[in-house]
Amino acid sequence: MNEQRFLVTGAFGCIGAWTVKRLVAAGQPVWTYDLPGHPHRLHLIMDEASLARVQMLQGDITDAAQVERAIVDHGITHIIHLAALQVPFVRADPIRGARVNVVGTTIVFEMAKRHREQVAGLVYASSMGVYGPADRYPDAPLAHDAPLMPPTLYGVNKQANEGTAQIYWQEYQLPSIGIRPYVVYGPGRDQGMTSTPTKAMLAATVDHFKSIKRRVAYECKSRW
Repeated sequence: MNEQRFLVTGAFGCIGAWTVKRLVAAGQPVWTYDLPGHPHRLHLIMDEASLARVQMLQGDITDAAQVERAIVDHGITHIIHLAALQVPFVRADPIRGARVNVVGTTIVFEMAKRHREQVAGLVYASSMGVYGPADRYPDAPLAHDAPLMPPTLYGVNKQANEGTAQIYWQEYQLPSIGIRPYVVYGPGRDQGMTSTPTKAMLAATVDHFKSIKRRVAYECKSRW
């Protein structure tokens, strides 16, 4: 099989939606994998013609059989694993957080290993949350091998996933690429511990729009 086929888990999230958008723009076949729900972030940033090129699969990242079917049935060659629960949700329900973030990631790695003759690439999202507070790192810029001191369970989950990736390489020679996003902002970033900048920008835009409406209404009333 020469055609690349991408499976994006957690595609209804902010990073997932933008990843899907870029893949579609690049002409790549894309399948999304997420829980049942309305993909409002995808609709926010993609037009209907682009959305029509996306195949949407419903499934639970903690269900190994569902994940395997998604990979096998659609001939997936590349997995971009972004499914996760953010800091507030992990804090509210640590057991569910670990199940989604850690067990779900392990399932993805295991299925990539099981079908390695088909799956050629695996990318997963870690987080800057694996690092500790800024004052623990006096030397700037932050080195890639700086000590990990996650201050939240979410960060601990992500650190565990990096360890999982390392072991799958050491024991099974399964390659993967992990990224550690920092503050994610922009359209679609409406939840999570670092969503404040986006919410602030949106609030400022709304307030500015309201002030323009008030000014226009005042001018119209004054002139007429």
